Amino acid sequence: MKAQKNLLNNFTELSAFLSAYNAFDEKEEFGRLSFLQFLEAFGGFAYVRDNLIGHITISAWIVNLKHNKVLMAFHNLYKFWAWLGGHTDGNQDLFEVIVREIKEESSLQNFRLLSPSPIDLAVLSVAEHYKHGKFVPNHLHYNLTYWFEADENQPLKAKTDENADVQWLTFAEVEKYCRDDQAFACYQRIMQKTQKTS
Repeated sequence: MKAQKNLLNNFTELSAFLSAYNAFDEKEEFGRLSFLQFLEAFGGFAYVRDNLIGHITISAWIVNLKHNKVLMAFHNLYKFWAWLGGHTDGNQDLFEVIVREIKEESSLQNFRLLSPSPIDLAVLSVAEHYKHGKFVPNHLHYNLTYWFEADENQPLKAKTDENADVQWLTFAEVEKYCRDDQAFACYQRIMQKTQKTS
């Protein structure tokens, strides 16, 4: 992946981004306000999983060159197809985090950032579960999504400790196979946003 402009690499930049962010609809606007309150309350502690109320996560909306497919992984824990991404684990450089997650979860090496800043934000509730034999309580993911483009002919390989498979899905397949209503609402909103700008 070629070097690209990097934004939101510290707490101050993220706060400024959220303050100026133009929400797409009422739901995203309330998410923006909640995100700001969360950052104001916790500062750097918002970036770590030890914050049991919630923490910042990053996702990638990666489309093919024709912009009619998106790269998705089948999540081992939740048993549905989902975008790539993960926890920041204390790293405030959000772009660095999502680039690492893309490479780890798909083995994709060549991809291009289509917007210098995240194109979507959401506050997602996560139900209690066990991960690697350890209990994880109910909490919130304060999630930001970056938009990328990549050639779908590149080889892919799933990160098998997290995902059973990684594939390009058409937008119609996203509607068919992404069973999680909460995440699918985000996907619908992102598809509406990106189709307007493609």
